[in-house]
Amino acid sequence: MTITSSPILSELKIDAARLDRSLTELAEIGKLPQGGISRVAFTPEDLRARKLVQTWMVEAGMTVRMDAAGNIIGRYEGLNPDAGAIATGSHIDTVPTGGRYDGCLGVLAGIEVVRVLHDRSIRLYHPIEVIVFTDEERSVIGSKGMAGEVLEDASYYARLDGTPIQECLDRIDGDWAQIATAKRKSGEMVAFVELHVEQGGVLEHLDKPIGIVTGVVGQYRFAVNVIGRANHAGTTPMNLRKDALVAASEIVLAVNKIARSIDGDQVATVGYLNVSPNATNTVPGMVDLRIDMRDLSEERLQLLTANLKAEIITIARTTETAISIQQTLHIRPTLADRQIMKSIEGVCQNMGLAYTHMPSRAGHDAQEIGRFTAMGMIFVPSRAGVSHSADEYTSPEECDRGASVLLQTFLQLDNFHVKSNAAKSSIINN
Repeated sequence: MTITSSPILSELKIDAARLDRSLTELAEIGKLPQGGISRVAFTPEDLRARKLVQTWMVEAGMTVRMDAAGNIIGRYEGLNPDAGAIATGSHIDTVPTGGRYDGCLGVLAGIEVVRVLHDRSIRLYHPIEVIVFTDEERSVIGSKGMAGEVLEDASYYARLDGTPIQECLDRIDGDWAQIATAKRKSGEMVAFVELHVEQGGVLEHLDKPIGIVTGVVGQYRFAVNVIGRANHAGTTPMNLRKDALVAASEIVLAVNKIARSIDGDQVATVGYLNVSPNATNTVPGMVDLRIDMRDLSEERLQLLTANLKAEIITIARTTETAISIQQTLHIRPTLADRQIMKSIEGVCQNMGLAYTHMPSRAGHDAQEIGRFTAMGMIFVPSRAGVSHSADEYTSPEECDRGASVLLQTFLQLDNFHVKSNAAKSSIINN
C-alpha cells in the first residue's frame, strides 16, 4: 500500500450498504427469539462479537491490541506515527434485552471510516484509533480504566451474580492486576469523537438529522429513608399520625419543584419508592426512595443538592418523621471540546445537514475519555426516542449520515491539528 495524503479527502464517501451489513451481521450474535439482542458483557455472546469486530479491524488495515481493562484498540497508522491519535469508538455489549444500534453504531462507523481510507490507500497525518470499550452498560470499566478512574476495590465491579471482575477480565484477555496500565496520557490521543444514537426523542421532535453534543451530564443519585410510625389506619386520628408516605410524597414534590425553580436544563426524578408495611389499612411506617439528578453543571448539581437537603429538614420537622439521605452515585459532568463541536458544525453546514446543539442526558464512554483529552459526540435520531429495547431503530440513511459526519469531522480535526502544530512550531522557531 502506498501511504499518501490526498487532495480529494472531502469527496470520500461512506459505504452505507457495507455499514448496514456490518450492523446486521453483528446483531445476529445474541439475537433473541422474541426480538432484541442479549449480549451482556463477558458472556459467550460478547466474546463472539469481540472476535468478529477484531477480524473486521484487521481486514481494514488496523493493528489490534487489548489493554488490561479489556478494551479492544484498533489502530490505523498515520503519516506521522508519533502524532497523537484521533480516536473514536463505543461499545458492543448490550443490556439483557437491547437493540442493534446502541453503542454498536459508534464502533462500526469507526471501522467504516478506516475502511474508506484503506480502500483508497489514504493515510491521515494522525493515526486513527477505533476503540471497543469494555462493559459500558454496567461498570463502564473500559473507559474508566483508560481515563484512570477505576476504583481500587475490585468488589465494587463484581457482577450481579457475584462473579469477580478479575474472572470477567480474564475471559477477554484483560488483567485486573495490571489495570492501571490501561490509563492513557493526553498526548497519546489528541481528540475523541463518539457517534451514538440519541436514545431519546429530541432530534425526531425537532426534525434534525444531527445532534452536536455539548457535553455529557453529571449524575447524582441519593437513597432516602423516611421513618414514621406504622399504625392502624382506622383508629389513628390524622393529627396523631407520623405518616412516612406523606413525608415521602412531599419529598417527591420537592424534587420536582427544585428542578424547576432555577434556570438551566437540569432534570431530577424520583423513580423508586418502597413503602412498608404497604398495607391498605395501615399508616405507612417507613419509605425508601431513590432520587436521580442530572445536569451539565457540577455547580448547579451541588445547588440542587443543597436545596433538597434544606427541604428535607423542613419536611421531617412538619411531618414528625426521621429522614436520612445518602449519596449513592457521583458522576462528574464532562463538557464537549469547543473545537470538536465547531468542526462537526462546519461539516454539517458543508453537507447541508440541519443540526442542533444538545446535552447527552445518558452516560457514554466519551464522558470518561473526556477527562483526559478533547471529547465530542455526534447524535443521530432514535425512532420514537426508544433505546435499550428490541424496538430500537435508526434508519440506514440516518446511520449513513452520522458515519459521514464522523468521517468528515476526522478530516477536519486532522487538518486542524496539523495547522495548529505548525503554528506552534513557527512561534518557537521565531
